[in-house]
Amino acid sequence: MDTASSPYRAHSCSKCPGDTEYYCVSCPCDLCPQCKENHVKDLQTIDHDVVSHRDKLNYIPTQEICVRHPGHVYTKYCEPCQVPACNKCQQHKKHKKIDVRTAYNKTKRQQHRGTIHTIRSEALFYRPVLLTGIKTDVKTCHTEFSLFQSEISTKAPKLKNLINKARKDFMYNVFCDFDFKHRCLKQMIKMSRHIVSLQEYEHRYVQPAFTFSALQFLSFTKTALPQIHLTLHTSQLSMTESLIKEDVMESLSAIQITERGNRRVGNQCLLKLTFVPEFHQSLTVTVVNGCFHISCVTSDRVWVSDDWNNLMLTDTTGVPLHHVEDSCSDLYDRGNGLHTVKSESELIYIDRNYNINKLSKDMKTTTTFMKRTDPTWRPHCVYWSPSTGDLLVGMYNNDTKTGKVTRYNQSRQLTQTIEHDNTGRGLYSEPLYITENNNGDVVVSDYESYAVVVTEHGGRHRFSYTGHPSGSGLRPCGICTDALSHILVCDDRTNTVQMLDRDGQFLSHLLIRPSGIFSPYSLSYDVNTHRLWVGSRDNNTVVIYRYITRQDALTDLNPATADVMESPSEIPTPGTEKPQQGNQCLLKLMSPPVLLPSLTVTGVYRCYHISCVTSDRVWVSDWYNIILTDTTGVPLHRVEDSCCDLYNGLHTVNSESELIYIDRNYNINKLSKDMKTTTTFIERTYSTWRPQCVYWSPSTGDLLVAMYNNITKTGKVTRYNQSGQLTQTIEHDNTGLGLYSEPIYITENNNGDVVVSDYAFLSQTGAVVVTERGGRHRFSYTGHPSGSGLGQCGICTDALSHILVCDDTTQTVQMIDRDGQFLSHLLIKQLEKFSPQSLSYDVNTHRLWVGSGDNNTVVIYRYITRQDALTDEHTHRPDGEALSSSTPAIEWR
Repeated sequence: MDTASSPYRAHSCSKCPGDTEYYCVSCPCDLCPQCKENHVKDLQTIDHDVVSHRDKLNYIPTQEICVRHPGHVYTKYCEPCQVPACNKCQQHKKHKKIDVRTAYNKTKRQQHRGTIHTIRSEALFYRPVLLTGIKTDVKTCHTEFSLFQSEISTKAPKLKNLINKARKDFMYNVFCDFDFKHRCLKQMIKMSRHIVSLQEYEHRYVQPAFTFSALQFLSFTKTALPQIHLTLHTSQLSMTESLIKEDVMESLSAIQITERGNRRVGNQCLLKLTFVPEFHQSLTVTVVNGCFHISCVTSDRVWVSDDWNNLMLTDTTGVPLHHVEDSCSDLYDRGNGLHTVKSESELIYIDRNYNINKLSKDMKTTTTFMKRTDPTWRPHCVYWSPSTGDLLVGMYNNDTKTGKVTRYNQSRQLTQTIEHDNTGRGLYSEPLYITENNNGDVVVSDYESYAVVVTEHGGRHRFSYTGHPSGSGLRPCGICTDALSHILVCDDRTNTVQMLDRDGQFLSHLLIRPSGIFSPYSLSYDVNTHRLWVGSRDNNTVVIYRYITRQDALTDLNPATADVMESPSEIPTPGTEKPQQGNQCLLKLMSPPVLLPSLTVTGVYRCYHISCVTSDRVWVSDWYNIILTDTTGVPLHRVEDSCCDLYNGLHTVNSESELIYIDRNYNINKLSKDMKTTTTFIERTYSTWRPQCVYWSPSTGDLLVAMYNNITKTGKVTRYNQSGQLTQTIEHDNTGLGLYSEPIYITENNNGDVVVSDYAFLSQTGAVVVTERGGRHRFSYTGHPSGSGLGQCGICTDALSHILVCDDTTQTVQMIDRDGQFLSHLLIKQLEKFSPQSLSYDVNTHRLWVGSGDNNTVVIYRYITRQDALTDEHTHRPDGEALSSSTPAIEWR
């Protein structure tokens, strides 16, 4: 038949040219058998609903004849009786009936959907890995069994003769105990049969003629060999003629019969870390004010709680499905792990009376699982152990300001208390979150002790993690462990998610100030899909990441990458444009920087922002004033209508030396070069958004404006051309999550990157967020070491494309390269009353102006010089500046 002219055609797979046989309801897409296998194994799509096209069309392949009425077929399904029926079946006439096709898809298919999903996603992945190990064992069988065969062949006849001799002697001379004799005979018979089976096994499967497949091998081991394993204690036998009868009896009695265990493969063979965490999905949970704790129920349902008596069950849409009315509401404003989920999907939570309740799976029945009996101790956090079925409870004593961990079995009996280390000192101060690792370790997030405290299952203290580098400080909040026994902890101090190994060694910053979540606070790991749920303290956003993938080549998305990962914000991405290569050849860094004469600016109280006009004139602003001054510090002009409630980058200077600034009505004005004319360059039109900082781009002539929304507590960057027209908005990363919290300074690098100093006031930490010119997020810098945090900070870039940032926390000026890698502390504070707050780089003289956040002092440095020998550091300058290499690098004057 000519298929080209045929009106019929087969559906093709959505991923390859093959013919489709399956359909993914979740995607949706058509799949061929091979792509279907890959689809259900991949952790990214492991929870998708894949059906055959027959099921998709509600098709039942055959019609079944009614057993009571052979002339009719089953067309209905009686729900009360749960049997099919035809039109003639009168006994079901008054019962509720549905179409048999509907019943097939509604009941039978749904009934076995879980099993089908497990086989497809788990068994089909796990068995080939298991089979690989079996094939390896088969290859070694010949060597191993030849040794056993030789030993058995030598000892078996001797042992048999000795048994026969001892048996006769026992029967006629010694034995009076028939029961003991019977057991010895029984053991002898079993051992003889086992020896025969081993010889048969060796002959059939270990000899060179072995040609059976691995599946045949598995089949034989289940049928041919008995389901017992005889441990022969032959080392206790002395193969001499002077064998004592009692020794034979003891040896025979020592032969143990044990059940054979199932072969298992560890997670380390099945799973591995991805190079960078992969964004899966985000959701906004309505009703809650913040996501202080998360407990996964299924791959698409979680319990989320805040610190205001809200405990909600939600799905991946964020819509509330159930609300717990009596959950605890006064566990401070920092939240805690007040709920957990059992294997039966039952919720266990702490109520407002500090009892521990259990909510049934159907959410209709609430029972008191454990009643509070000691008023001095109250539960702070709970965790149900999947391995033991025990309930771990973190307790707090408000009188002694100490904590402890208690363990309860499934009968609600107290079985263990962990309170002190081996020296008798208290382990915990205030346990906020608790979990358990795969090796049985109890992992506690102790907020007041600034540590993650880990004890073994028996209660012995193993280690306490206090940040990276060790002892640098930690504000631990949400914690969880994963399938590879890693410990994940949210650090409220640096707004990072840190990954440790099971022994407390820091591995990486899994997430650094993730987009959309500026304060990651709660964690929950889904053991079925290997996804990590991260909740925000600042808002009601939950983001789902996947950082673990399978070792299967079919789902290995990046096989060439290493196992140890870093945060996406730490991975440098190439810029879109190259900086001017001339500067690399003409300029170089000086070591150390040279301090030039400083100035005291009258008319301002602080130096919150600086904009260079010429080599000896700058605009300086504080809360209320924008002053034009020269190197003497004397005011030359004052702007009267500048914004009075912003201490950030509210002004910039264009190529015509015109001042562009934000006024008190949040309009953006332009002051002419002669300072006689002020015009409104951009008028504020949206009351929800207000400009926070501005920067004029020398390369494009565009004006970059960072905006802030006080309602949503988010920011964005807008670009305006020279005509004042909006040409670009940068607000989200490639996953759709927000990039900025509250931008306070903005600049541009030589390669066109937009560099924003973003400060999250709610969490008291900030970051330098860098996007390429097109708006794609490149990286976020959060201090050195990575993730240590940044305070409120001014920024600028230099001629060598370095990014300079003031850190209010460490009171330093840090230098990073264009890709976000830390290079050095350019300036480190040595004197009091000077905190570097604002920066401005003069592209003509290559000088750096640094303004103080403590007072009205501005210091000037030169840290870049020319590659020309004529400008050597020891050459005399026309302006009388001596560039002495012995000058202290950071000396505030």
